[in-house]
Amino acid sequence: MPYLALIRHGESQWNLENRFTGWTDVDLSEKGVQQSREAGRRLHGGGYTFDLAFTSYLRRAIRTLWLVQDHMDRMWIPDLKDWRLNERHYGALQGENKAAFEQLYGAEQLHQWRRSYAVRPPLLEPDDPRHARFEAKYAHLDVGQIPASESLADTVHRVLPCWRERIRPRLLAGDDVLVAAHGNSLRGLVKYLEGISDEDIPHLNIPLAVPRVYELAEDGAIRRRFYLRPEGEEAV
Repeated sequence: MPYLALIRHGESQWNLENRFTGWTDVDLSEKGVQQSREAGRRLHGGGYTFDLAFTSYLRRAIRTLWLVQDHMDRMWIPDLKDWRLNERHYGALQGENKAAFEQLYGAEQLHQWRRSYAVRPPLLEPDDPRHARFEAKYAHLDVGQIPASESLADTVHRVLPCWRERIRPRLLAGDDVLVAAHGNSLRGLVKYLEGISDEDIPHLNIPLAVPRVYELAEDGAIRRRFYLRPEGEEAV
């Protein structure tokens, strides 16, 4: 019976500073490093092993994965990177302080940008130096594939092909898989896996560095799911 574990990266420096991050490639804070190590310890203590792992192109997720693998003594397993697991792109909001923007635009507008399913934040202009088209890691993509802003619906649309083409086939082959990614890319995947409605998905929060484990049947159906919290398994 294969299992799948999803883990959001540990606290990043911009999480700490309360800034919109999106595709900006910031690293973990010191707290995030400790959170990631603790997640690895919990997985190891629970007897979990993995045959391979997937992560995004962003260092906060990559480093979280490395720290988890290190504390599980699984540094040797393949870790496969896919840009489609990147965080939701926050457009022109990236780098801005959330509290300051709430003062400027109001709590309701900020809530729409952050938590609604279909609303996109303001677009990042093509010549903005923050645009991902200037980064070497995305040079293999067509310019049209690189977002300038995304809603959660857009994020789901890009994540699901990665799930169908790369992750799910490995689970169906019997491999145990770890995915280290981001709050919104994982929200999109959980929405699909658990059949969460467009209306309910804004209320789902993926905690930092807390593994969400799925025990699967051979056909990929979910038999059990839970967060592996510090105090032990908590069924959900």
